[in-house]
Amino acid sequence: MVVMNERSFMEVVMHSDDKRGAIVQAAVELVGEHGFHGAPMAMIAQRAGVAAGTIYRYFENKDMLITETYADLEKRVLAAIMENYPEGRPVRERFIHMGKIIVLYCISSPMDFRFLEQFQNSPYGSAHRRDKIFGKQDKDISTELFDEARTKQIMKNLPLATLFALAFGPLLHICRDHILGFQTLDEDLICRTVEACWDAVKL
Repeated sequence: MVVMNERSFMEVVMHSDDKRGAIVQAAVELVGEHGFHGAPMAMIAQRAGVAAGTIYRYFENKDMLITETYADLEKRVLAAIMENYPEGRPVRERFIHMGKIIVLYCISSPMDFRFLEQFQNSPYGSAHRRDKIFGKQDKDISTELFDEARTKQIMKNLPLATLFALAFGPLLHICRDHILGFQTLDEDLICRTVEACWDAVKL
């Protein structure tokens, strides 16, 4: 098994408001367990330990709760990636770092992973991906890395969506298999899998 450092990835990004943080965490858990439709606002409030009306002080409606919860998880993942990120190093080295951290985050935080999967496979995720791929939102670190790699002609000149699928799709698949108990990821297997993903997109 992969041995994580003492600080859980769940603690990388802390919420300044404990109640808001509790609501977000309850949403992550319940959506991960039951899906979006099986996680009504009243149930989320109960899991968070707050009054039913309190949840609407922080989130106008369920759509806002879901999208802001996803944004919070993105911040957690980004914070994990940026810790010891090899800034200025070759593209391959930065890609390997990013891929390994994504896998470690997902298998160490299975409820986060399940929420992220639910989101990505929903209309919420479709809209988010469309904005990301077509440049309607600020570029994130992965988009910047891939753009740099294509500009330097060290990555295949394929559409960004295709490159993301080749690079990150297999990683999410092995995370799912690990969580389901179909295989056990250790550091060596994670590293070799991330390297294989790099081989899929490099020139």
